[in-house]
Order: sequence, then structure tokens, then C-alpha cells
Amino acid sequence: MNSEILNLEKKYWDGMSDHDYDVVKNLTKFPCIVAGKQGVRSVDEPTYKKMFEQGAGRTMKVKGISDELVQTGEDHALIAYLIELDYDGKAMQCACTSTWVKESGKWLCAMHTESDLEKQQG
Repeated sequence: MNSEILNLEKKYWDGMSDHDYDVVKNLTKFPCIVAGKQGVRSVDEPTYKKMFEQGAGRTMKVKGISDELVQTGEDHALIAYLIELDYDGKAMQCACTSTWVKESGKWLCAMHTESDLEKQQG
């Protein structure tokens, strides 16, 4: 099941990278909880779609996911990992977590957090 959750997380990121709203919408439990640089909030589907559309014209490519930790139960899964992104030509590295819940046999992301990592001094 750990690989299934990691694959769902990758599919979510692919949907974001490809600007494919249907993919991310179908993987999201609404309202979802989002936490990051802009704070913490509960987001309903219309608000999520508006946020998603604000990213139109921006480019994002996942360069790699590493250090995955996954914990699963019968109807829930927690995943944490590091992700490297190219966002509008700028390299970024974040620590992310997601909470997935299983409803009617389908996994949905109910919460996602992102924390930018500090640059390491060489």
C-alpha cells in the first residue's frame, strides 16, 4: 500500500504540473486543509478551483521526490517526503506531507502541507 500512496502523490503532482484540474479535483477530498507559507486554511472546491486557475501560465516540473515516509491504516494514509521542483525556472526544495483517506474504495487527499527548505551553506 505504501507504493500506492506514493504513486497517488506523484499523480497529484503530475496533475499540478500539467495544469490538469480534473486530475487534482478527482484526487481531493473537499473541503481540504492546506498549510504552507500563506498560512493554514480549509478550502472548498470552488475556492480550490480559483486557486488552481491562478497558476495558469506558470511552469512547474517535479525534478524528484525522496526520503518518503508512509504510514497506512485500513482507511487512511500519511506520507511525508522531500520534493525538488523547478517553478518558473527557479529551483525549489520543500518538505511535504499529505493525509489520504479512503472513501467508498477511493483514496482522496484530505490535507497537504509544504515547507520550503532552507538553503544549505556549502
